[in-house]
Amino acid sequence: MNVLRFSPGNAKLKGISSLSLLAGWSCPFADECHTKVDLTTNKIIDGPNQKFRCFSASQENIFPAVRKQRQNNFEVLRGMKTSEEMAQAIQNALPVTKKKIIRIHVSGDFFNQKYFDAWVLVANSNPDYLFYAYTKSLRFWIARLNSIPSNLKLNASYGGREDHLIEQYNLKSCLVVGSPEEANKMGLKLDKDDSHAYTGNKSFALLIHGTQKSGSEMGKAKNELRKRGIAGYQRKGKTPNKFRKTEELLIAA
Repeated sequence: MNVLRFSPGNAKLKGISSLSLLAGWSCPFADECHTKVDLTTNKIIDGPNQKFRCFSASQENIFPAVRKQRQNNFEVLRGMKTSEEMAQAIQNALPVTKKKIIRIHVSGDFFNQKYFDAWVLVANSNPDYLFYAYTKSLRFWIARLNSIPSNLKLNASYGGREDHLIEQYNLKSCLVVGSPEEANKMGLKLDKDDSHAYTGNKSFALLIHGTQKSGSEMGKAKNELRKRGIAGYQRKGKTPNKFRKTEELLIAA
């Protein structure tokens, strides 16, 4: 394929379409979550400073068709020379949805300044849409700090190589935590449906989710949450088979 493909909303992102890229490979500033899938062997590659495994990389490991779609999107965009060319490709693929909310990257991140600028152009061209993203590519955001359109909501994601910029520039942020109590202790609200990400200006927390490395601190936290019947992105009561069907929506047209 040489066109971009958006994915429809899933159990968490009801009615919210998204454009995703390869986890890890498109994340130049990922650190504590840095994970990617070897494109030849399909094995998980954990980053050297990883504290929790990227949920999206785990998806790509389980679902090759999901990885193939994200790889195509990444290669198409990476092969373009200008922000304007990227923006036009995104615009051509932009879905017409009732909700008119678009998540930029369930998987992946802004991989260079030109690509970040492309989304600024798309947001400016579609004032009736609301776009939002989690990002560790903070330098690209800061470079355009005074020209971000009001319908582009950005959330600085802790766990990257440039976390110091979050406090320095007072950026709205999100932090992955191991329990509701941890979020409460830090005075952060938990977000289970992304509503905190695309509304308001207050920082918030996300519960650890996805497959975690056995024996890791976040793996232990995830197991404890499961015992307590507390879910992160998955809805309580989801069986593995139902969860699998939900994830397969990621590749639906």
